[in-house]
Amino acid sequence: MRDIILILSEIMNRIHDILMVRVGINMTDKQLHFWVIGFIGLVTFLIVFVLVKLIQLLKFHTTILSFIFTFIMMTVFVFAIEIQQAVSNSGNMEFADAIAGLWGFIVFFAVYAVVAGVLYGIFRLVRGKKTERKPPKRNKKPLTPLAEKNTAYSKAEIRPEPNIDTMDEQNEKPVRTRTEARKRKESIK
Repeated sequence: MRDIILILSEIMNRIHDILMVRVGINMTDKQLHFWVIGFIGLVTFLIVFVLVKLIQLLKFHTTILSFIFTFIMMTVFVFAIEIQQAVSNSGNMEFADAIAGLWGFIVFFAVYAVVAGVLYGIFRLVRGKKTERKPPKRNKKPLTPLAEKNTAYSKAEIRPEPNIDTMDEQNEKPVRTRTEARKRKESIK
């Protein structure tokens, strides 16, 4: 684990030297971090944005995005623990420990996914049988545009008809419940 951190710091030092010496950009560390991390962050954001848009097209997109976010958080957490062990000398800082921790999360998530999938399948199977017995009711009257109903008016002067559902015929009071509206429609017919 220490070797990996040393290699990463060496890579960052070389990038710093390349930008400072070979390219000829004289910047402080703060300015260099501003530009490099800003650029890397924006490129990462654009890649993640495209991936999330593609994942949104899938059926279980919320679960997939939740898993990815949690996996990233667990990766940061695991490496933070390993770095803390090295700093405080409370344990050995090993890459294998970090991998074992991440495998633990993956195994626990796989068990969750199997249980949730079985329960979802049972739910769909039970719900699917109920909907096969009772097909949904469909409105047999086709909806016609307002312009076709009111042929006396020109298309430029379309005036809305009063809504029977929301107004009382005698008192012009608004309807408060669906039951009232249904009763009024039946009384008009």
